[in-house]
Amino acid sequence: METVTHEDKIVALVVRSGDSFPGVTFVTPPEFSQQLGFLKHTAGHVIQPHTHNKVVREVVSTQEVLFIKKGTVKVLLYTQTRALLRELIVRAGDVILLASGGHGFEILEDSEMIEVKQGPYLSDVLDKTKFTLSRPEK
Repeated sequence: METVTHEDKIVALVVRSGDSFPGVTFVTPPEFSQQLGFLKHTAGHVIQPHTHNKVVREVVSTQEVLFIKKGTVKVLLYTQTRALLRELIVRAGDVILLASGGHGFEILEDSEMIEVKQGPYLSDVLDKTKFTLSRPEK
């Protein structure tokens, strides 16, 4: 798993399609509003049926998880002050959790992604602040 940080804050977690974790492993800190975990069990294992209790949680910023089903996507990660921090490539089978800062995408191949984030989605006007794409000088 790859962790991208800026000023000791996690900006993104990238889990590549070949990564594997033992048993039940949560790779996010407990204070994250999105928890990313992996469940690895052998055939015959049973997860006891259960429901989830209603728990009031306070969410102060949106975190999102992208599952790359198909294609190749360039992810541009930005600091909270909108400076380009890093570019990385995600491909089919990869998962990325966008935890803080800003982000943008360039679709390099026809792609399909599944996005999971806190809801409800409040529209581009209320949920996002868009800014101009910046690139490092060559």
